[in-house]
Amino acid sequence: MSLLGRLLGRSGKPSVPGWEALDLDWREAEFCVVDLEATGLDLRRDDIVSYGAVIVRSGRIVARSCLYGLVKPTQPVSEGALTVHALTAGELVDAPPLSECADALAEMMRGRALVAHAAWVERAFLNRAFATRDLRLDGPIVDTAALARETGMAPSGSDDSEPSLERLALSLGLPVHTPHHALGDALTTAGVLLALVTRLEAREPQTVRTLASISQVRARG
Repeated sequence: MSLLGRLLGRSGKPSVPGWEALDLDWREAEFCVVDLEATGLDLRRDDIVSYGAVIVRSGRIVARSCLYGLVKPTQPVSEGALTVHALTAGELVDAPPLSECADALAEMMRGRALVAHAAWVERAFLNRAFATRDLRLDGPIVDTAALARETGMAPSGSDDSEPSLERLALSLGLPVHTPHHALGDALTTAGVLLALVTRLEAREPQTVRTLASISQVRARG
């Protein structure tokens, strides 16, 4: 069966992840933690330049599942973005196109809840990426920034700032894996996810639904 056939949703349109097991205990579910680097932060115009992803299964990070790739953008990397992720035009000129990135991430996300830090950013870029393959992003999304606010590990004020992933990891006593590298940030986010959900679990049992519900409070983009 083709990739698109395996990802068909209830509506008959291809969807990612196309998964509805929202009431699974979080330790019984699988998560795909994703981080993206881009040419800038304009969610409508900028392009993905690299992606990293790792699977969390049974409450553990599956190290052998790590996925990383570069993407050839259709526009130059902005000066601001270059100072963050340091990916130059020379490194990206021979990278695969966005469509290959979309295929790789769709395959890894299938049947798994999406996790990202400040997930509204990843959601916007993934929506555009999947559109190039006639796919739609559909399914539970867990935002570690929202979980941090829920656990009191980050400010919950009215401003639009998101808690720093690196500072959050350090405050939880966790390692920071190569900041602003897509796979490094995905691994850091996975560790933060486990620490924060464990804190929430101390209050009450957590399911994919409860985690996604907390995350929807701050959904943007």
